[in-house]
Amino acid sequence: MKSKVQSTVHGAISIVNAIATGYGSALGISLKVRAEIELQKGKGIIFRSHTRDRLITNIISNTVPKDIIQHNSVTINIESEIPIGVGLKSSSAVSSAIALACISLVKDKIDDRVVLDSAVRASLNAGITLTGAYDDSTACYFGGFVVTDNYGCKLISQEDAPEDLYAIIFLPQSLQRGDVHKLNILSDLFMDAFKLAKAREYWKAMKLNGLLATAILSGKYEPILASLQKGALAASISGNGPSIAAVAYREHIDAIKGTFERFDGKTLVSKINNEKASAKVIVG
Repeated sequence: MKSKVQSTVHGAISIVNAIATGYGSALGISLKVRAEIELQKGKGIIFRSHTRDRLITNIISNTVPKDIIQHNSVTINIESEIPIGVGLKSSSAVSSAIALACISLVKDKIDDRVVLDSAVRASLNAGITLTGAYDDSTACYFGGFVVTDNYGCKLISQEDAPEDLYAIIFLPQSLQRGDVHKLNILSDLFMDAFKLAKAREYWKAMKLNGLLATAILSGKYEPILASLQKGALAASISGNGPSIAAVAYREHIDAIKGTFERFDGKTLVSKINNEKASAKVIVG
């Protein structure tokens, strides 16, 4: 057993929102979360930086043997580049990073399925996801494109994205979201978007998702349309919003950033990520 482990998991953006059907698709981005877990003499769980105590405590109790918890203090430190609560999968990245660090602390061989199941179960128990967000968790964990059955916790497909792609992400000044339960009204069309993603027509799927999600969640399609006019391969509300993600090649970044700057909010750019989550032992 190790005494200190650090894990790294990246964020993601939506290709197809899974709430309406239980089937989703997402794409990894390079914004990352680092989680550090340390065992020391003492008792209790110590949070150095983060507020999702219930989520993290749940993961620890389900991944670290009880006798270890009873005879040691567990110190948690989390550093994240991912904005919280805007649809960029911060919760999935954090839960996966904690699960990976905890399991790496007590096991030499890592079972990816166990890590993901621990993260998804904890997120459901904490009430921060409706479907288990398996699409988000797998995109954060494996990178690249993922297509998933969320209710079945099944990864249908995963493949790397082109290395020269970027996500240009618009964060509106207003963080207001629409009623996500109303996404079910368009469930047949969300299923069409999912079928496109399953057929590897990711950009068509993302554009359709953008139309559908905007109609229900915000009604403000102008930023998405503007990014498409400036060269984006696809654009959509990410997750349940309010962030909007456009995917493009490097030569279109400045034009898309410029058009986003016409609206109230801020813009960030992240390279698309194909790197799998990782963990390492910290010595000393």
